[in-house]
Amino acid sequence: MATHANAMYKNPDEILCDANGLSWTISYIGLIAKQEFSMGAQDRVVLRELARKVAELAAQPRQAQIAQRWKDHHALKATAPLIFCDPENAWYELIRTDELRCKSSLGRIWEFKLRKEIYWAENIKDDRAVLPTFSVHYVWEKTSRGFDSKVVGGKDGSAYSWEAPLKAGIDLDVLHALKPAKLIVDRVRTKALEALAHDIFDGILEVKLEGVYWWSLGMTTDLIMLRGFENVLFDFYDNPQGVHELMAFLRDENLAMLDYLEKNQLLTLNNGGDFHGTGGYAWTDELPVADFKGNVRLKDMWGFCESQETVGVSPEMFAEFIFPYQLQMLERFGLNIYGCCEPLDTRIESVLKIPRLRKVTVSPWSSDEAMAERLGSNYVFCKKVNPSRIATAEIDEGVIRAELHTAFTAAKKHNCPVEVLMRDVMTISGNPNNLIRWVQIAREEAET
Repeated sequence: MATHANAMYKNPDEILCDANGLSWTISYIGLIAKQEFSMGAQDRVVLRELARKVAELAAQPRQAQIAQRWKDHHALKATAPLIFCDPENAWYELIRTDELRCKSSLGRIWEFKLRKEIYWAENIKDDRAVLPTFSVHYVWEKTSRGFDSKVVGGKDGSAYSWEAPLKAGIDLDVLHALKPAKLIVDRVRTKALEALAHDIFDGILEVKLEGVYWWSLGMTTDLIMLRGFENVLFDFYDNPQGVHELMAFLRDENLAMLDYLEKNQLLTLNNGGDFHGTGGYAWTDELPVADFKGNVRLKDMWGFCESQETVGVSPEMFAEFIFPYQLQMLERFGLNIYGCCEPLDTRIESVLKIPRLRKVTVSPWSSDEAMAERLGSNYVFCKKVNPSRIATAEIDEGVIRAELHTAFTAAKKHNCPVEVLMRDVMTISGNPNNLIRWVQIAREEAET
């Protein structure tokens, strides 16, 4: 199994240190940044060999057909349901790290990524388009706010708690002492990483430099890390002004980061085969917008927010304390996605106020019928299924079919463009067929 993303491994014989199977770009970038950007001759041979296989798969006509289906889907055209299946943590059960042939840490991480692409196309066979590209990302770090959370536990991807630095309360002195975290891009290391990738993959795969600096702009993760879960819940009643001021601080911090990235031309388009937000892929012909001249702006990109930490908060409190601050960021993006694992049934009226909203997550804890009725044909019904369905050695196909049937029936009844997502997978109990069979069942249910 994988170790925690923040635990850097030194010995290349050890497993990769990313708790999500290198599936989340934001944590993958952090892992890459800790490596030495060098590689021996044998590692280069291994990577080129795998890259050639990826290039062969990418050349198949079906890859372009898959991409077009996502474009039509996001344009709200009538399409068959799109199917997405990412094993995440279970990738380590599919691609054993003791079978990797590269010796360097960076080589092993890149090898793992390439083997994932091949396994996805040849075995899982969901609606993922294989691309003739290899992405590297800007290397960056963030400065401290001056108040840092102390994480307790979390070893080997296990549960953790934290000591919130603002546990004594939110007052003007604390807010004045908080320093907005600033993003610092290391252009020298970025150039070195990009040059190494060109040296290895040129002539086989196109090397693309991409800027990814956040997963979500939702801010409530930062809120609870700074203040603590229980404290925030009490603050809604005991110190509402403090919550507003802390949320305003986080909003302004994020807006400053977005301005910096846009001004310094550090943004890149996310309208292709990028996994974005909570699910599916971002293929669309609507971005960048018509006046695009080459320098990427926020209005040329997808935006994303969620607020899983406030799942127990009333719709009224969400609308007062959280949503207005998220809205001020989402207004700047060309298209938007909202939601992750939190059920949105009770707060959907707030969510639908987002401009250019295109996709809304329907979590396993949402009512498919209620969400489908409210979304209709105006938004993509982005259904996340329960990953526990494939966590056992023997899956219950009847339960899987029932969950999918409920979602597809509701979506069809209300004319919703629909995609189904198998994500947040922790284990498949060592049975790769769980994933393969789930995709097959999803296709069968989609057809009926």
